[in-house]
Amino acid sequence: MNWDRIEGNWKQLKGSVKEKWGKLTDDQLDVIAGKRDQLSGKIQETYGINKDEVEKQISDWQKLLK
Repeated sequence: MNWDRIEGNWKQLKGSVKEKWGKLTDDQLDVIAGKRDQLSGKIQETYGINKDEVEKQISDWQKLLK
């Protein structure tokens, strides 16, 4: 699924995001609103992992979406 579709279906995909990155709050996910760079930044901030690892995790998650 391309990122435009993820952004457009963000409300439906928030549950999947919470399964993968459970420390992110509903409020944070509402602010992120499907923006990849904001999602990446919040994951880095919340989990304390580097940008390359976050980008890999997001790409892996994105590939699982149908």
